[in-house]
Amino acid sequence: MPVSEVRTADVQAVFVSVIRGHNAAGRSLSPATVQRIYATARAAFNAAVRAGLIEVNPVRGVELPPARPARAVVWTEERVAAWRRDGVRPVVAVWTPDQTAQFLRFARENRWYTVLHLIALCGLRRGEACALRWQDFDLDHGTLSVVRQVQRRGGRVVESAPKSAAGIRTLALDHTTVTALRQHRHRQNVERAAVGEQWHEGGWAFTYPDGRPLAPDRLTRLFAALVMASGLPPVRLHDLRHGAASLALAAGADLKVVCAMLGHASIQTTADTYTSVLPESAREAAEHTAALLFGLRRRAGLRGRPVRRSHRA
Repeated sequence: MPVSEVRTADVQAVFVSVIRGHNAAGRSLSPATVQRIYATARAAFNAAVRAGLIEVNPVRGVELPPARPARAVVWTEERVAAWRRDGVRPVVAVWTPDQTAQFLRFARENRWYTVLHLIALCGLRRGEACALRWQDFDLDHGTLSVVRQVQRRGGRVVESAPKSAAGIRTLALDHTTVTALRQHRHRQNVERAAVGEQWHEGGWAFTYPDGRPLAPDRLTRLFAALVMASGLPPVRLHDLRHGAASLALAAGADLKVVCAMLGHASIQTTADTYTSVLPESAREAAEHTAALLFGLRRRAGLRGRPVRRSHRA
């Protein structure tokens, strides 16, 4: 359509078509994605206004679905059964500890195992993981410094600062992650020696056989293929980040510690977005609550007696 003929109803129809089309294909658009599409369209028509092609931006009158972020849910046995039977899947889902362990065992011999292990345990964003250099690790002391990320812009992968100031952080590494990193570095050194002068020097931790760094989009596709081959219920690469937070909380980590691990500027963001409750943790909390209540009744000698009411009470 000529720009001058586009009306708000036309733009609204496009949004309805895009959202319904993705829903029909089983790939629901997140509210954040819809907002980004809206922002792009609004910016384009603002440019048309500045150029004098139109007087009013038709995008401004478009009504969008409420921008409520989807809460992460856990792939319980019931949800897995429904997915296998009907293909129904949550918008955002995380694996249980057993499912995560099963995936890591499946991917153990894959070239990109170590970076996926790192994301699953430390909750890194994909751009942060792909931007890591060996100078960011201190394997002797078991630490990792996140100081940059890589993103695709204009068809090129470029470096930039982390998403926020809180994204610059130092993480503690467990011994299994340190071992995986040492083994990965050894394999990389063997490849460097085999390639010789054709090696792309840059100090990147996760590279192709010639030293070129791994791109975030490529990592997403590789992860999706591995998940499909594993037979596990589907999750996105970013859902490994959700899962890392849930696992840390289930293991007893303080919310502030998890907030720092994820690089959030606010603990409220961590509490609102990443605290999907694992079934085992919820069940344990319920049992503790019941034990506290009925344990107190038994100790007070009130078991089996009715509670006497009083006006004072």
